[in-house]
Amino acid sequence: MEQSFIYEARGQVLLIHMPKELDHHNCRNLKYETDLLMAENYISRVVFDFSKTEFMDSSGIGILINRYKQMAANGGKVALYGVNDRVQRILTIGGITRLMKHYNTREEALIG
Repeated sequence: MEQSFIYEARGQVLLIHMPKELDHHNCRNLKYETDLLMAENYISRVVFDFSKTEFMDSSGIGILINRYKQMAANGGKVALYGVNDRVQRILTIGGITRLMKHYNTREEALIG
């Protein structure tokens, strides 16, 4: 089954609900779709919702770093929330926890 992403554009914030599994198959879609959404809207903040994600591989790390660099180059911010312990370990090993602010709730992440 193809795991898809759900996007919510809220003003200058793009909220991305991540699927149960984040791997090289669906990371291509994420990159393509977020490129389009970020080009169409003036996005100054990207928030990743990991509340449903149970698995993530190195492709997920790659796309997160790519989005971080793209936002940082334009003065934007990237945040995430809803991370479970397993995904948290992957994010820590991949260096993501040093780049992106983590929040406990959706509300905190959207406000920043």
